[in-house]
Amino acid sequence: MAGLYIHIPFCKSRCSYCDFHSGVQLTLLDRFEDALCTELTSRVSYLKNDPLETIYFGGGTPSLLSTEHLSAIFESIQSHWDISSCNEITLEANPDDLSEEQLKELSELPINRLSIGIQSFNDNELKLLRRRHTAQQAVDAVKRAQKYFSNISIDLMYGLPEQTISSWENTISEALALNIQHVSAYHLTYEEGTLLERKRREGRILPVLEEESVTMYRLLQRKLKEKGIEQYEISNFAIPGFHSRHNSSYWEGIRYLGIGPSAHSFDGESRQWNIANTLQYITGIEQGTPHFEKEVLSETDKYNEMIMISLRTTNGISLERVEKEFGTNTKKELIKQSARFIDAGIMLLEKNRLHLSSEGLFLSDGIITDLMQEQ
Repeated sequence: MAGLYIHIPFCKSRCSYCDFHSGVQLTLLDRFEDALCTELTSRVSYLKNDPLETIYFGGGTPSLLSTEHLSAIFESIQSHWDISSCNEITLEANPDDLSEEQLKELSELPINRLSIGIQSFNDNELKLLRRRHTAQQAVDAVKRAQKYFSNISIDLMYGLPEQTISSWENTISEALALNIQHVSAYHLTYEEGTLLERKRREGRILPVLEEESVTMYRLLQRKLKEKGIEQYEISNFAIPGFHSRHNSSYWEGIRYLGIGPSAHSFDGESRQWNIANTLQYITGIEQGTPHFEKEVLSETDKYNEMIMISLRTTNGISLERVEKEFGTNTKKELIKQSARFIDAGIMLLEKNRLHLSSEGLFLSDGIITDLMQEQ
């Protein structure tokens, strides 16, 4: 099985926290669609005839695409792959794009899952993040979407400047009241070059204290667990049967093809990524000289990637897999290195698997770094 990721790099406006490759050059949409379909055709062999299990439209704001654009992209996909075996076809969307008419048209395409970027149900926090919707508009959009889709995920953010435990608890409660199937919740990161990072550097906003972030994370874990929404990765929670299959493929090392500017691909042995510039991406495809970079992974790279992605999940690392792929000595060394984390109660060794405890998940970055091999 394999996954297909399609990056749609367009937004109506730039959010204050975002460092993903995106832009507001909507006049490029038609040329972009043509380039996207051309790249799809030229890279069919990358997945080595593996059938597609998942397709994911990410961005940017994929919900900005017209039904005609999306239909053309699906037509290109279906000319090369049988998507009847695709269990999950996701489109990321902003609440303000999801009108009744738009939702009806989307439901008539092969799309069967929506991922709606809400971030907060607090209007002041939404203004800080420069989101285009209000809290009420977000609620209304999800309720409209539920008439057409039965698999809906929403994105939330915590650790925001001036965010309180009370406002975060209210956001969680609003999310749970919507009875959605999946929640992705991310702690704010001050990425270089973003508006929020500049405001933080200039002292115009103050980051939340680490202990408050820990409290917010634990509150999230507890509230969702009480409602039967299980955690399966650091930032991802779902009711049983609704885990994101596409995202899980990244963590399980399954091949995937990334199409569009800045999109990454993985074939098991190497990683490849397209240029993070929409106009240069389009021009390169049009001229038959696509701009991309490629990295062949060493054994150390492969080991470190396994540590990094496996420990993000609640399943953790299979010691049987470590021994099979990297040898008995590597497995023994990993167990030895993990002993201090196990003794501290932030990592568990159960059923021949190493995984982080619920407390350890919030500390994952430091643990993962310590367990990686030096290059």
